[in-house]
Amino acid sequence: MTLDLANPADHGFDPARLARIADFVERDYVGPGLFPGADILVARDGVPVWRATMGKMRDDGTPWAPDAICRIASMTKPIVSMAFMMLVEQGLVALDDPVTRFVPEFADLRIYAGGGGDAPFAPGPRAAPMRMVDLLNHRSGLTYGIQNRNNIDAAYRKGRLDGHPGLADNDTFIAELAKVPLEFNPGEAWQYSVSVDVLGVIIARITGQSLGAFLQARIFDPLGMVDTAFHCPADKAHRLVDAWMHVPGGKPKLFDAAEKSGVLRAPRFESGGGGLVSTTADYHRFCRMLVGGGAVDGVRLIAPATLRLMTANHLRRPDGQPADLPQMARALFSDAKQAGIGFGLGFAVNIDPARTLTAGNAGEFYWSGIYSTKFFIDPVEKLSVVFMTQIFPSVVFPIREQLKTLTYAALVESRA
Repeated sequence: MTLDLANPADHGFDPARLARIADFVERDYVGPGLFPGADILVARDGVPVWRATMGKMRDDGTPWAPDAICRIASMTKPIVSMAFMMLVEQGLVALDDPVTRFVPEFADLRIYAGGGGDAPFAPGPRAAPMRMVDLLNHRSGLTYGIQNRNNIDAAYRKGRLDGHPGLADNDTFIAELAKVPLEFNPGEAWQYSVSVDVLGVIIARITGQSLGAFLQARIFDPLGMVDTAFHCPADKAHRLVDAWMHVPGGKPKLFDAAEKSGVLRAPRFESGGGGLVSTTADYHRFCRMLVGGGAVDGVRLIAPATLRLMTANHLRRPDGQPADLPQMARALFSDAKQAGIGFGLGFAVNIDPARTLTAGNAGEFYWSGIYSTKFFIDPVEKLSVVFMTQIFPSVVFPIREQLKTLTYAALVESRA
């Protein structure tokens, strides 16, 4: 899909200041070899106004192409969360429904009380009921094995429960997950987790379709997201980007060569938390829908009120007062740089720009992926940005915060 760029000055941007973005990324990341390549798209009112594509997409030096296909990892989560809320709008499920309505395997979940590793888990206390909303906002008590902190994480890694495409099927994933205790009672804290993978299974069970088939019919086809799927088909394999791993103090090493990548094969388990591949143009279509309040080009996926609910901060302290991630999170995203950031139903939400120490507006929402990809939406400015690269993991460099600063610095006609 080609993207025609409008004159940025007609949409409130200073072109010279936008050019700083490319200069910065080239000077600090691509030029020194920290990122082999990158693609950045800035849009306002859903209209693309500036783009920079630089560096290489393959270890053999193939230049990064505008239609390059990337592993978007956790940027899958907002799409699947949107799909679930479409079912909520149909009255097929409610946010306060118990998860056991569609996942009876979770009827006897327990809270961690010891054990694991070479010993069985201790029989901890029975967990409080988990609700659908707890999955959407990562307050379920589930976790991720990649956090490498304790015996629960180790059990996830052993069982390949972080959404591994080689899992036998949805039922196997749920059955194995139900054997591992929760870290805490649902609703008690915020923990980045496989919650959205569970949502993906619930979507499949409600609709009787595979998650991929539902997303294709209800989101990708209506939005014209022609290159987004749970695998990269053979006729598009030449467009798949290599993935690299960060090496401390050195150049990144090839991590997942495109020509041999597992994403060239249809997965047995479709990970709602991180399994999609996509392109800059496709994800821009998703962002256009978000900027449009749930609709784009006459196609409505979701009502404005539902989107407002999704992008409101749902984190609360025990006294009922709004909270940010450092106050509520365990492990990942509990650090000080998340100050002023809350979480909604599938998106992180800027609730206090002053505490973030980064230019922006209250109500801005976003998410990212472990290959260092990111998008963000500012509904006040009607601004959207999509950033694609393929460097694992995503927590090493501050590139995403830097891009946000540079983008707002180029926006000279504000609506705030």
